[in-house]
Amino acid sequence: MNRPESLLSPGASIASGRPVSSLRRDGLIAFALSFVWLWITAWARPLSLPDEGRYVGVAWEGLQHGDWLVPTLNGLPFFHKPPLFYWITEASLAIFGPGVWAARAAPLIGGLIGAMSLFLLLRRWMTPAHAWAALLTLLAMPLYFVGSQFANLDMLVAGLITATIAAGADAALRANAGLPHRRMLAAAYALAGLGILAKGLIGIVLPGAVLLLWLGLSAQWRTIRTLLWIPGIALMLLVCAPWFVAMQLRFPGFLHYFFVVQHVQRFAGGGFNNVQPLWFYPVVLFAATLPALPWLVKGWKGELWRPAQGPQGLHWLLLVWFAVILLFFSIPQSKLVGYILPTLPPLAGLIAVAWHRVVTIAPRWTRWGHASIAVGAFIGIAAVAAYSLGAGKSNRLLAKELAALRQPHDGVVMLERFEYDVPFYARLRDPMVVVENWDDADLMARDSWRKELWDTRAFADRGRDTSAFQTWDSIKTLACDRKVVWAIGDIELAKAHPWLEKADLIGTEKHTALWRLRAAALDCGASGARGG
Repeated sequence: MNRPESLLSPGASIASGRPVSSLRRDGLIAFALSFVWLWITAWARPLSLPDEGRYVGVAWEGLQHGDWLVPTLNGLPFFHKPPLFYWITEASLAIFGPGVWAARAAPLIGGLIGAMSLFLLLRRWMTPAHAWAALLTLLAMPLYFVGSQFANLDMLVAGLITATIAAGADAALRANAGLPHRRMLAAAYALAGLGILAKGLIGIVLPGAVLLLWLGLSAQWRTIRTLLWIPGIALMLLVCAPWFVAMQLRFPGFLHYFFVVQHVQRFAGGGFNNVQPLWFYPVVLFAATLPALPWLVKGWKGELWRPAQGPQGLHWLLLVWFAVILLFFSIPQSKLVGYILPTLPPLAGLIAVAWHRVVTIAPRWTRWGHASIAVGAFIGIAAVAAYSLGAGKSNRLLAKELAALRQPHDGVVMLERFEYDVPFYARLRDPMVVVENWDDADLMARDSWRKELWDTRAFADRGRDTSAFQTWDSIKTLACDRKVVWAIGDIELAKAHPWLEKADLIGTEKHTALWRLRAAALDCGASGARGG
């Protein structure tokens, strides 16, 4: 076996006769290394806002009301994304308890799946040296390290996209070599079904585009026909379709909202958050791979491909894989850093190939390769440490104070905001009341937390309470009915609403305040609370 320390030395391919036991042994070592590294700081920082608070909050709600089938946000159906992330998170929280590291099980699984898929593909069809170099490069990328501990859907779907491409490529290479391939092809389709359940159609569209373009470039039409396997398509639908059918039957209009509004309109339209120029992702990837970037440049300069590596080789697969996904996510106006995570495994593979070329010719560069991995790993750890020391926004302290003081019958009200992490940290079981100007159509049309909440009303089937949407005029009534209401909002709201001076200011966290409003401090016989 090639030890990780000798990862820059040429090795034999498993496809060329290496024992299967050697592949399994290397796989176990790679899995253990990946798991420990990606998990090591998953507990160290609070949930970040808005993404981690939102998605963990939805999973927390599912765990409280016991309906794992329908994701809910503040008690109402939330269909921005499919349910796989929530299912994994709910299971993890149920097994391990409501800790932040348990809440990050889904991205950790996604990171492990992506890293291991890349490693096993290169270990089988290239060399152990390439596989180890790619794995360590990928794990040391700060964006991959942090993404594997960031509780949103991006790393989970990135891992499943990576696994689908790797399994499909393995099936194609097996078929070309006259080896049994159906089991791996079935795995690729099953993984695509899980990818659809993780984040929608990109779970099949991106792997399909990558594999078809890679095979099409070398005119491998017979192999393309082999991959277009009807039983595999049926298996993919068996994995993902039942949930979509169940939601459409229960909530008419669901399929239009999910596929047209959340897929097509978000991809092709404007008016969404995080509008960025076309060059945004190349700049992100440049920064994300900076410690290893010199290897990519030095190893690929001159002749790009060796004669032995035609379009059917893995070098071309890695390049097509990277380019297709980069182009796909660069087209929409709305761009988030996490969207580009599926490009990191092929980029790590390309860096590994370049790295291998350099040290094969000049072994003296090996120590600098190890140094670049160490620098990348240090940056990832430093990013997590910076956030845990207060660089990000969190309501953890206020929410825990609320959990300690609140009685079961007390109400919880959000004032002109919705803090996604409060239900998780405060261990709330019921929806919160949200005070906002819900009659302002322009305000509700903008891509924001308000629109997210407002859209849930469209799927409020019978038996679901929509009274959480309130205006400022409702506060006094709520406090009089509940005797005690806990309010969370910007500390500056007390200037615009002097009646908040009658409330007890319990604490603040940055600009967010927690008030306790007692009915005894109000004139419950009078009407109206605004400006009182």
